[in-house]
Amino acid sequence: MVGKSHIEWTEMTWNPVTGCTKVSPGCKFCYAESLAKRLKAMGANGYDNGFQVSLLPERLDQPRRRKTPTMWFVNSMSDLFHDKVPFAYVERVMETITETPQHIYQILTKRPKRMAKFFARRTVPENAWLGVTVEDRKYGVPRISVLKGVPAKTRFLSVEPLLEDVGNLDLEGIHWVIVGGESGSKARPMEAEWARSVRDQCARDNVAFFFKQWGSHGDDGVRRAKSANGRELDGQTHDEMPLTG
Repeated sequence: MVGKSHIEWTEMTWNPVTGCTKVSPGCKFCYAESLAKRLKAMGANGYDNGFQVSLLPERLDQPRRRKTPTMWFVNSMSDLFHDKVPFAYVERVMETITETPQHIYQILTKRPKRMAKFFARRTVPENAWLGVTVEDRKYGVPRISVLKGVPAKTRFLSVEPLLEDVGNLDLEGIHWVIVGGESGSKARPMEAEWARSVRDQCARDNVAFFFKQWGSHGDDGVRRAKSANGRELDGQTHDEMPLTG
């Protein structure tokens, strides 16, 4: 599955792996799981197993076919560092990344310890941005210190869905922070003060800040269509990206 993405902070998605399992509260209403079920019902290629972890080596060359420099979100429908994805297969993904230096690859995981283990004896490609999900204090915040131990040129946090005040974050060595509320019929609301706190910490520490969305609840807590709630935080759109030079 490759195609133009509707995710505000990327351009294309590349899914050489599909399927995942839940590891923390941010997974509770996983959009990828719901989408995978619909794609299976439609008979879409790569979703024969629904949301079970599936390796799709026929997709490994997809970015090689695109010469235009592109920002790719890797595995929007999975987690590259799931324990059912062998390191030998992750190496093949990294080969594609290394051999296509015109592209940038955004790799987001909720399993940073396995990511750190993989890169303990391997070099992180310069065009691979490594990130972790930080949805709460108990599960999300501890991932930050693990990420910071991986020698990536660009590290980022996806604070989405933001489920509570995540407190004071240690952003040293972090280059980009994305914040967003949850969307969907069962979405949990995000309070404006939680998002403001992260925004202000990014400003304090000179970290690029990207406000992705309010989601299904607006800044007033009222449920509406996601599009109606928009992307403004205190009347401003935040679309900062990390420096890559």
